[in-house]
Amino acid sequence: MKIYSHKPEGYECPFCRIVSGIERPNQGTKQRDIIFHNEYATAFIASKWWPNNKGHVLVIPNQHFENIYELPAEYAAEIHKAAQLVAFAMKDTYKCDEISTRQHNEPAGNQDVWHYHLHVYPRYENDNLYMTKGQQSDPNERPFYGEKLRSWIRENG
Repeated sequence: MKIYSHKPEGYECPFCRIVSGIERPNQGTKQRDIIFHNEYATAFIASKWWPNNKGHVLVIPNQHFENIYELPAEYAAEIHKAAQLVAFAMKDTYKCDEISTRQHNEPAGNQDVWHYHLHVYPRYENDNLYMTKGQQSDPNERPFYGEKLRSWIRENG
């Protein structure tokens, strides 16, 4: 099969850093933001938030696959199992109305990190998710959401 790659030469993957436990001071995702991890997938509170959908989660494969074209079926299945677990945790702990998932591939598809990832958003009536832009979250606010989801997953997952 043809591989569609857009990562720049010498790309240092931020999601591979998360999986390997490497943190950058005052930047990006911290290990405390991880809410789920198994052999195939890791889920964590995203460092970029939408104004009305705080605490959204990214689910990534633990191995580096740039996009959906490279993602093996066994990883896809595990990622979606993890996303479903996160969705149940969000519904119960955030008391959100619904859940949305979305996934982007290639530049025209709005992919901006060259490691496959699936977004899981808490949704609320009239939240305007698709009419707003994401911004960096406050790293001190993320643990509040992370602990809620982690606790639910420990008890129910």
